[in-house]
Amino acid sequence: MKIDGTEFGSITIDGETYPHDVLIRLSGKISKRKKKLSKKLYGTSHIMALEEAEFVYEKGCRLLIVGTGQNGNLRLSPEAAEFFSNKGCEVLAEPTPRAIALFNKAKGMIGLFHVTC
Repeated sequence: MKIDGTEFGSITIDGETYPHDVLIRLSGKISKRKKKLSKKLYGTSHIMALEEAEFVYEKGCRLLIVGTGQNGNLRLSPEAAEFFSNKGCEVLAEPTPRAIALFNKAKGMIGLFHVTC
């Protein structure tokens, strides 16, 4: 799997363009991000809530790469950050274009990519 690139509002993976945030599982399965899990608590999808973190995490994951948006606006809540830390899962959060480069070099991780701001 290779992430080809991103533009504001979309991400292209293996030649297919997704017009929404995506979650890439350890298996390589791609799904739409469940940002409602965070939005219902914070009123925005720019803060990852604990409930979303619990959904994102998979047993055995040691690395989560988070694309924080084109301008880097997404962040983890303190509870979400603590959750990943307690699971032994390192989180690398970078603006989406940089996160894509990290994802394409790494192996055995989950990727969550915010594609707007």
